Amino acid sequence: MKTESQAFKGLYDIVARLRAPDGCPWDREQTPSTLRGDLIEETYECVEAIDEQKPEHIKEELGDIFLLATMISYMHEQEGLFSVSDVLETLAEKLVRRHPHVFGDTKVNGSGEALQNWAKIKIEQEGRAPKDSAMDEVSKALPPLERAYKLQKKAAKLGFDWDTPDGVLAKIQEEITEVQDEFGAERIDCPALEAELGDLLFTVINLCRFMKVDPSAALHRANIKFARRFTYVEKRMKETMREMKKGNRAVMETFWQEAKEDERGRETQ
Repeated sequence: MKTESQAFKGLYDIVARLRAPDGCPWDREQTPSTLRGDLIEETYECVEAIDEQKPEHIKEELGDIFLLATMISYMHEQEGLFSVSDVLETLAEKLVRRHPHVFGDTKVNGSGEALQNWAKIKIEQEGRAPKDSAMDEVSKALPPLERAYKLQKKAAKLGFDWDTPDGVLAKIQEEITEVQDEFGAERIDCPALEAELGDLLFTVINLCRFMKVDPSAALHRANIKFARRFTYVEKRMKETMREMKKGNRAVMETFWQEAKEDERGRETQ
């Protein structure tokens, strides 16, 4: 069994070999920009593995993330901008600096105070200028769903939040009514409909946050469930020699319900 330092050195050496002049042509062609999509994709695959609670799968997906982080760091090392070691040392120093309640004498009462100290250290010790607005602290580069979630969390920390879930549910009903009003208009105004649907989605995400449900993870799980059930419908349609088309929607709905019942049966076993 290798130590952590030995294992990481082995990964580093492999990355260096892949990027060497006589290494892998594909790996040598990559840049930090070309690997951005892979980094996002592998992160979501890791989230899926965590949801499945399969240690072997989680281990594999975490390895893919380690590879990409090391590869991108090594690309900058090749350019003489910073080294892989610099990345790790900077991270370690930041973790120690931002956890004085663990590595120093500071006392905190719960995670809330720990987070407050974290934010204060970023400004007072690291010289990061405070933002004009709490909303500016949320990256605009985030995917819309994740950004909505984080914007709402920031607002909630400053007291701008619902008192009960009923308030959020009432707001969802209000937004649904406004969407229905757009459909009821003589001529549908697409920009207005888009705005109302956006408000509805934003409020549903707010309900997720209020109930301590990660909306991205919830949607990810719903995607998997939909794909699984639709695959079952496709299989049954093929078995019964029926074509996948709108005219056969009633039959497809029957098979969809079969898929749901099959899942419920497995859950009770």
